[in-house]
Amino acid sequence: MTAAPEAKIIDRDEPHSHTKPPSTPQKPRYRSKACRVRAIDLFRRSTYWVARIWFRGVFYRNSLRGRRPSALTFIPEENWPGSSDRGIGLVEGRFRFLNHTLNAEDAFTEALEAGPAWQAELHGFDWLRDMRAVGTEAARIQARNCVASWISANPKWHPLTWRPDVLSSRLCNWLTHAEFVSVGADAPFASLFLDNIARQVKHLRRVARFVPDGIDRMLVTKARVYAALCLPGGARYAPRLVRIIAAMCERQILPDGGHIERSPRAQMAALRHLIDLRSVLQASNIDVPEELQRSIDRAAPMLRFYRHGDGGFALFNGANEGEAWLVDVVLTKAESHGKPLTSAPHTGFERFMANRTLVIADCGAPSVVGKGAHAGTLSFEMSVGKQRIIVNCGAYAGRDERWKLAQRSTAAHSTMIVDDRNSTGLRDDGSIGSLPENVTAERLEADGNTWLDLSHDGYLAPLGLIHRRRIYVNASGTEVCGEDTLEGTGEHRFAIRFHLHPSVKASLVKDGASVLLRLPDKSGWRMRCSGGVASLQESIYLGDGHESRRSEQIVISGGSSQGEAKVKWALTRLSDS
Repeated sequence: MTAAPEAKIIDRDEPHSHTKPPSTPQKPRYRSKACRVRAIDLFRRSTYWVARIWFRGVFYRNSLRGRRPSALTFIPEENWPGSSDRGIGLVEGRFRFLNHTLNAEDAFTEALEAGPAWQAELHGFDWLRDMRAVGTEAARIQARNCVASWISANPKWHPLTWRPDVLSSRLCNWLTHAEFVSVGADAPFASLFLDNIARQVKHLRRVARFVPDGIDRMLVTKARVYAALCLPGGARYAPRLVRIIAAMCERQILPDGGHIERSPRAQMAALRHLIDLRSVLQASNIDVPEELQRSIDRAAPMLRFYRHGDGGFALFNGANEGEAWLVDVVLTKAESHGKPLTSAPHTGFERFMANRTLVIADCGAPSVVGKGAHAGTLSFEMSVGKQRIIVNCGAYAGRDERWKLAQRSTAAHSTMIVDDRNSTGLRDDGSIGSLPENVTAERLEADGNTWLDLSHDGYLAPLGLIHRRRIYVNASGTEVCGEDTLEGTGEHRFAIRFHLHPSVKASLVKDGASVLLRLPDKSGWRMRCSGGVASLQESIYLGDGHESRRSEQIVISGGSSQGEAKVKWALTRLSDS
């Protein structure tokens, strides 16, 4: 550790204390379990809304007063690199998040119109690491001014700036970068800084119980651990928090390593939080619980599972491509060298790798944990080497709530949609309504060839239909075939969508039964179909969550007869000649 700053912020003298067997079906996901999770979630949220009445009261601010710490006893290590390019813009007063920019003098005011997601980015202070990466005195002064501005603008509880996940992010970042912010500061700032940290920690300890399971609860737990180790007298909370960490790992990291939110984005965030927790416990000479280490060892291969050949993530359940270099950093820090799984039955995903052809399929019901789950059951993505071919549309991260809802819809995924209805009910607040009660997956392998037999009943209650999908990948990776069927009653219209990556050029053959695809490396693929009519339609791709890119989609349209329909399709690589 480096030397203590002039204004006393830290006192270091105080002590611290595989492949799935053939013919083994995935267990169905039952609605009863989802109902239990929702009931607990509803109770926590309802209790929090009642508690908000107290937080808004005129006396709550006074209840946060207490003995101000004279110094921090520990400063956590920053495990993640910042971007000096982003940091330069911040130092110059340009706060750009989610494709929207505000000047520094306007950023912390109540009149902010950038939307709640933008404000959460601002008030979470993750960008401090970018300022720190600049490494100049001007960056340090600007960071200190931002902290002082936040304290001045937020003297009392606010539903967004003091929201548990935003508060936890801010505390972790303030404690991690305390030395960077405070070196050269005068005594009044040091006093104000430490007093505000103590007030926020006191509030966090009160609201932590109200946070539902998922990434937000993991972040809150990390902030509580940081606070216990950094503030004088907090070490007495450490043993209990270690037990909470162990229980959280067992609950949130599934046996195959997937996070319960079933999202590459959540998987990345969870692994980073777990690595941070391991790091801070080791630095404080506290034994790392076995559950935490096992969770890291399981979660890292699952993170690799979600990656395409270009290093970015498949676009499932709120995920975007991400930054490949940062994923590499996270996997290096995890110190776990397990290979990507081929089957993740507990998380509900399957992965085919044949030669350079990769297929990743969503074989599970949307998670009721967290917010932002997509109605993309039985969708899949396909890539060849570093070239993506079949994709989902991605998740929108901007301010327009209508776009967010549209990107979560079944139509934004490479799967079948019936009567323009989502296979899972979607709510405006990011949660889900009705969802498939049973989603099944059976994987078979022989001589390098792989078959996947899938089904879901998301259309059973509203339409009386079961959707079944079969996917086959041959051993050489030159052919990906599928069959989509409907079983049930009634007459229904369906559309099977295959969203194409923007780099793929498509042309419809006159027979209306096949489409030619040209990849960036000039290689070609042909899609053929029977049982429906193929067409090319416009689509969009949100690989980064902000900038939409024009793309195309292959749509196979048709109708069921007495509830029955069958469509066969095949993607075949064309010879170089």
